[in-house]
Amino acid sequence: MNSRSLPVILLLFSLSACTNGGNKKVTPPRTKRAHDLKLIEGNSEFSLSLYKQLSREPGNLFFSPYSISSALAMTYKGAKGKTASQMKKTLCFQLESDALHKGFAGLGDDFADAGKRDDLDLTVANALWGQKGYKFLPEFTGSLKKNYQAGFQELDFKVATEPSRKTINDWVSKKTNGLIKDLLKPGIIKPDTRLVLTNAIYFKGQWETAFTKSRTADEDFYVSKSKTVKVPLMNQSKEEFKIAYGAGLKMLELPYKGQMSMLVLLPDEKDGLGKVEAQLSPAMITELLKKAYKTEVRLALPRFKLTEELSLRKTLTAMGMPVAFGAKADFSGIDGTKELKISEVVHKAFVDVNEEGTTAAAATAVVMAEKASAAESFRADHPFIFIIRDQLSGTILFMGRVADPSK
Repeated sequence: MNSRSLPVILLLFSLSACTNGGNKKVTPPRTKRAHDLKLIEGNSEFSLSLYKQLSREPGNLFFSPYSISSALAMTYKGAKGKTASQMKKTLCFQLESDALHKGFAGLGDDFADAGKRDDLDLTVANALWGQKGYKFLPEFTGSLKKNYQAGFQELDFKVATEPSRKTINDWVSKKTNGLIKDLLKPGIIKPDTRLVLTNAIYFKGQWETAFTKSRTADEDFYVSKSKTVKVPLMNQSKEEFKIAYGAGLKMLELPYKGQMSMLVLLPDEKDGLGKVEAQLSPAMITELLKKAYKTEVRLALPRFKLTEELSLRKTLTAMGMPVAFGAKADFSGIDGTKELKISEVVHKAFVDVNEEGTTAAAATAVVMAEKASAAESFRADHPFIFIIRDQLSGTILFMGRVADPSK
């Protein structure tokens, strides 16, 4: 399957605004720690900004903003000067360094607690992979161990380049229950690689009200205003869900057992996805959540499975952090020198939505090298956006767009 042939985006963050673009600030849903609010605001803004960048290409799209942001936040710990300021602005980090990393630690604790419950399977893992014999600052590795539970392992990228790549890929596969394989393609790890920072996330949730398989049937899905394809549509009726109208769309909240839910943003018009995407913002979603009310819904939702592979170097450069990838990069907080730069940021994500629930996984690697080197109707039968979120904190775990579920 062509990874760009399926339109979905996967995010791991929350709902509110950064200081970019003059958006009004919106307070996200309640959370335990005050510093988490600022973190979630920034993560939400980055999530939707990244979505808008990636959605410029046609087709399905799926990614985990939380995975990407976590891996880059670990990298940011070692950034200095202009490198740090560009990363902070691009990633919408609103907190100073210590508070930021404590915020990620807090979210990590929350997700670890959530993953221990019987009704939800959620795992988030981080790791550092450093060149054997290379001197990394204890302050850097110690902070990532404390705040991200990121263990440090030495590999020999110089001599054992391919075995090192396989070791990291095997770790990612294990942490995602085998759903994310070969995150690092041949050629990404090179003899001049000095550090790889990885994040992996796995989610499996059961619908609070499962779909009955016998009611799933092949029906028309409008890939454009005039063209349809046959796809399996799952059906429910006489069940109550939260629904909201506005901004040229209707939004449905489909809860999982536990504290997570999926938001489906369905344009009013068959060809209205572009208009909805143009105005997509944390403030818009927060406003829809405020207006949502519970009512009986006749629901039709496609069963779909999506895979995405992304190289984010050009995207992040375009979003405002080019220095981190070039000769002037300053990551002296990692090793005490200015010899390191980011050579690549790679991301891979998978989601399977079916009658029982949703299974999703994603992984991100930041590769660093030395320089030089009555019942209402909700019928999702045309392109739509979906978001998997933590209802407690408002954190968006995954986000996607389904343009053609037959692909």
